[in-house]
Amino acid sequence: MVVPQEILGLVGRFENNREAYRSGTYNETQLRREFVDPFFKILGWDVNNEKGYAEAYKDVIHEDSIKVGGVTKAPDYCFRIGGTRKFFVETKKPSINLKDDISPAFQLRRYAWSAKLSCVYLLTSKSSLFTTSDILKYHFVRLNTN
Repeated sequence: MVVPQEILGLVGRFENNREAYRSGTYNETQLRREFVDPFFKILGWDVNNEKGYAEAYKDVIHEDSIKVGGVTKAPDYCFRIGGTRKFFVETKKPSINLKDDISPAFQLRRYAWSAKLSCVYLLTSKSSLFTTSDILKYHFVRLNTN
């Protein structure tokens, strides 16, 4: 599968400014607005409800509300089809290393378990196992083949 040029552009921009993005000052909201939202928009998701769907039928819910252990939590993104939850995406600022810090993965697994979802994605850009390019390309291919 060929990765769209727009996604390669996001990857290139990140790679060109990697050190600035991985500094502790670049936060999760910046990552979401500058990279994650555009990424899913390129994949065809109506991230900003540009179609004007009613709340019950939006493709993407930002900071969705779920109960986890009796407490209300908010996954960064809930992706839905026809109003039915399909998967969550949780983002972390690029300075977080998911290999060394397991708490974000545990957090997302709890969200999925509580919502009875089998598919979730945890996005950050810092990993000693994959480059940002590998992660974005993997998620593009995975989302378009399932």
